[in-house]
Amino acid sequence: MSNIIKEQTKELRGTQRQITRDRAALEKQEKQMEMEIKKMAKSGNREACKILAKQLVQLRKQKNRTYAVSSKVTSMSTQTKVMNSQMKMAGAMSATAKTMQAVNKKMDPQKTLQTMQDFQKENMKMGMTEDMINDTLDEIFDESGDEEESQDIVNQVLDEIGIEISGKMVRAPAAGNNLPSASPKRKTQISDDEIERQLRALGVD
Repeated sequence: MSNIIKEQTKELRGTQRQITRDRAALEKQEKQMEMEIKKMAKSGNREACKILAKQLVQLRKQKNRTYAVSSKVTSMSTQTKVMNSQMKMAGAMSATAKTMQAVNKKMDPQKTLQTMQDFQKENMKMGMTEDMINDTLDEIFDESGDEEESQDIVNQVLDEIGIEISGKMVRAPAAGNNLPSASPKRKTQISDDEIERQLRALGVD
């Protein structure tokens, strides 16, 4: 079909050129006839003038017909171009439709839906696993930090108790210079009791 349109377009262009050449010949003949009529009029040959005048009228009508035919040919050429464009569009649409049909045949909607659902499910599992791992790691590091912090507090308390006991032990000899020699043992027993009491007060077993 495309080749037929191309042939028709070629023929229409040839027809248009031929009409243009015919019109140019008629215009040339028209000028010659006008000059001949003027010549006969000057010579006083009225009969010849009438005959040439009638021929001139017919010639001009024919020239006008060439314009009408040329307009028709131009219109046909335009319609042919439009038709050719429409056929190309139809061909493109047909090729696209065939491609879509081939894709639809190969594509299984149920399988595609199942694949999407599986992806969503696995994605959710991965997210939950990641959250569990992160929570476990947070608990491990938090507990480790708590233990370290608790140990620091215990050490600080023991240091404070040691300083306090040391202070008592420094003051104790001054207060008990005249006590019997057994007093050092009592001071040691008091120091242990004081440590245990203060640890229990802090909740440290």
